[in-house]
Amino acid sequence: MPDLRHGTDADVAAVNSLRSAVMRLGRRLKHQRVDESLSPTEMSVLGTLARCGSATPGELARKEHVQPPSMTRIVALLEAKGLVRLEPHPDDRRQKVVSQTEEAEAMLEQSRRKRNAWLAALAEGLDDDEWDKLRAAAPVLEKLAHLPPPVRG
Repeated sequence: MPDLRHGTDADVAAVNSLRSAVMRLGRRLKHQRVDESLSPTEMSVLGTLARCGSATPGELARKEHVQPPSMTRIVALLEAKGLVRLEPHPDDRRQKVVSQTEEAEAMLEQSRRKRNAWLAALAEGLDDDEWDKLRAAAPVLEKLAHLPPPVRG
Protein backbone atom coordinates (compact mmCIF):
# COMPACT_ATOMS: atom_id res chain seq x y z
CA MET A 1 0.00 0.00 0.00
CA PRO A 2 1.47 3.37 -0.95
CA ASP A 3 1.96 6.05 1.68
CA LEU A 4 -0.59 8.49 0.29
CA ARG A 5 0.30 11.26 2.73
CA HIS A 6 3.87 11.39 1.40
CA GLY A 7 3.37 9.74 -1.98
CA THR A 8 4.06 10.79 -5.50
CA ASP A 9 2.42 13.82 -7.00
CA ALA A 10 0.02 11.47 -8.82
CA ASP A 11 -0.98 9.76 -5.55
CA VAL A 12 -1.54 13.09 -3.80
CA ALA A 13 -3.59 14.34 -6.76
CA ALA A 14 -5.68 11.14 -6.70
CA VAL A 15 -6.42 11.54 -2.98
CA ASN A 16 -7.32 15.19 -3.51
CA SER A 17 -9.60 14.31 -6.42
CA LEU A 18 -11.28 11.50 -4.46
CA ARG A 19 -11.88 13.76 -1.44
CA SER A 20 -13.30 16.53 -3.57
CA ALA A 21 -15.58 14.22 -5.59
CA VAL A 22 -16.90 12.39 -2.52
CA MET A 23 -17.63 15.70 -0.75
CA ARG A 24 -19.45 17.20 -3.75
CA LEU A 25 -21.49 14.08 -4.38
CA GLY A 26 -22.33 13.78 -0.67
CA ARG A 27 -23.48 17.40 -0.57
CA ARG A 28 -25.67 16.90 -3.62
CA LEU A 29 -27.17 13.72 -2.13
CA LYS A 30 -27.96 15.52 1.14
CA HIS A 31 -30.26 17.83 -0.80
CA GLN A 32 -32.37 14.89 -1.98
CA ARG A 33 -34.48 14.74 1.19
CA VAL A 34 -38.16 14.09 1.59
CA ASP A 35 -38.45 16.13 4.79
CA GLU A 36 -36.81 19.54 4.49
CA SER A 37 -37.66 20.35 8.12
CA LEU A 38 -34.97 17.95 9.35
CA SER A 39 -31.38 19.09 9.51
CA PRO A 40 -28.65 16.91 7.99
CA THR A 41 -27.55 16.09 11.55
CA GLU A 42 -31.05 14.94 12.50
CA MET A 43 -31.18 12.79 9.35
CA SER A 44 -27.78 11.35 10.22
CA VAL A 45 -28.94 10.40 13.72
CA LEU A 46 -32.00 8.65 12.28
CA GLY A 47 -29.76 6.85 9.80
CA THR A 48 -27.49 5.71 12.62
CA LEU A 49 -30.48 4.38 14.57
CA ALA A 50 -31.66 2.56 11.44
CA ARG A 51 -28.25 0.96 10.87
CA CYS A 52 -27.18 0.27 14.45
CA GLY A 53 -30.45 -0.06 16.34
CA SER A 54 -31.46 1.58 19.59
CA ALA A 55 -28.79 3.44 21.56
CA THR A 56 -28.34 5.74 24.51
CA PRO A 57 -27.83 9.44 23.75
CA GLY A 58 -24.18 9.04 24.82
CA GLU A 59 -23.65 6.19 22.36
CA LEU A 60 -25.29 8.23 19.61
CA ALA A 61 -23.07 11.21 20.44
CA ARG A 62 -19.95 9.05 20.03
CA LYS A 63 -21.18 7.54 16.77
CA GLU A 64 -22.13 10.95 15.38
CA HIS A 65 -19.00 12.69 16.71
CA VAL A 66 -20.90 15.36 18.64
CA GLN A 67 -20.87 16.37 22.28
CA PRO A 68 -23.44 14.66 24.55
CA PRO A 69 -25.33 17.91 25.33
CA SER A 70 -25.75 18.50 21.58
CA MET A 71 -27.09 14.97 21.13
CA THR A 72 -29.54 15.50 24.00
CA ARG A 73 -30.95 18.52 22.11
CA ILE A 74 -31.08 16.62 18.81
CA VAL A 75 -32.90 13.69 20.42
CA ALA A 76 -35.38 16.09 22.05
CA LEU A 77 -36.12 17.69 18.66
CA LEU A 78 -36.58 14.29 17.02
CA GLU A 79 -38.83 13.14 19.85
CA ALA A 80 -40.96 16.29 19.51
CA LYS A 81 -41.36 15.49 15.80
CA GLY A 82 -42.47 11.93 16.62
CA LEU A 83 -39.43 10.33 14.96
CA VAL A 84 -37.81 8.78 18.05
CA ARG A 85 -39.01 7.51 21.38
CA LEU A 86 -37.16 7.40 24.68
CA GLU A 87 -37.50 4.37 26.91
CA PRO A 88 -35.86 3.45 30.19
CA HIS A 89 -32.54 1.65 29.85
CA PRO A 90 -33.03 -2.02 30.76
CA ASP A 91 -29.95 -2.15 33.02
CA ASP A 92 -29.43 1.43 34.16
CA ARG A 93 -32.59 3.35 35.05
CA ARG A 94 -30.62 6.62 35.08
CA GLN A 95 -30.26 6.38 31.32
CA LYS A 96 -32.66 6.34 28.40
CA VAL A 97 -32.57 4.34 25.19
CA VAL A 98 -33.42 6.10 21.93
CA SER A 99 -35.33 4.15 19.26
CA GLN A 100 -36.70 5.29 15.94
CA THR A 101 -40.46 5.24 15.42
CA GLU A 102 -42.36 3.65 12.55
CA GLU A 103 -42.83 7.15 11.13
CA ALA A 104 -39.03 7.59 11.03
CA GLU A 105 -38.59 4.19 9.35
CA ALA A 106 -41.09 5.12 6.65
CA MET A 107 -39.54 8.54 6.12
CA LEU A 108 -36.04 7.07 5.87
CA GLU A 109 -37.20 4.47 3.35
CA GLN A 110 -38.88 7.16 1.25
CA SER A 111 -35.70 9.24 1.47
CA ARG A 112 -33.54 6.27 0.40
CA ARG A 113 -35.81 5.66 -2.59
CA LYS A 114 -35.60 9.33 -3.61
CA ARG A 115 -31.80 9.43 -3.27
CA ASN A 116 -31.37 6.11 -5.10
CA ALA A 117 -33.59 7.31 -7.96
CA TRP A 118 -31.64 10.59 -8.17
CA LEU A 119 -28.30 8.77 -8.19
CA ALA A 120 -29.54 6.20 -10.73
CA ALA A 121 -30.70 9.01 -13.04
CA LEU A 122 -27.31 10.68 -12.65
CA ALA A 123 -25.50 7.40 -13.39
CA GLU A 124 -27.43 7.03 -16.66
CA GLY A 125 -24.96 9.58 -18.03
CA LEU A 126 -22.10 7.10 -17.56
CA ASP A 127 -20.93 4.76 -20.28
CA ASP A 128 -20.67 1.00 -19.63
CA ASP A 129 -16.97 1.16 -18.72
CA GLU A 130 -17.52 4.01 -16.25
CA TRP A 131 -20.48 2.18 -14.68
CA ASP A 132 -18.40 -1.00 -14.30
CA LYS A 133 -15.62 0.98 -12.60
CA LEU A 134 -18.10 2.69 -10.27
CA ARG A 135 -19.71 -0.63 -9.31
CA ALA A 136 -16.26 -2.09 -8.61
CA ALA A 137 -15.30 0.95 -6.51
CA ALA A 138 -18.47 0.87 -4.36
CA PRO A 139 -17.22 -1.84 -1.93
CA VAL A 140 -13.91 -0.01 -1.52
CA LEU A 141 -15.69 3.26 -0.76
CA GLU A 142 -17.94 1.40 1.70
CA LYS A 143 -14.85 0.02 3.43
CA LEU A 144 -13.30 3.50 3.65
CA ALA A 145 -16.53 4.84 5.13
CA HIS A 146 -16.36 2.32 7.98
CA LEU A 147 -12.65 2.29 8.79
CA PRO A 148 -11.73 3.87 12.13
CA PRO A 149 -10.14 7.30 11.86
CA PRO A 150 -6.36 7.30 11.60
CA VAL A 151 -4.36 7.84 14.74
CA ARG A 152 -2.88 11.32 14.71
CA GLY A 153 0.61 11.65 15.93
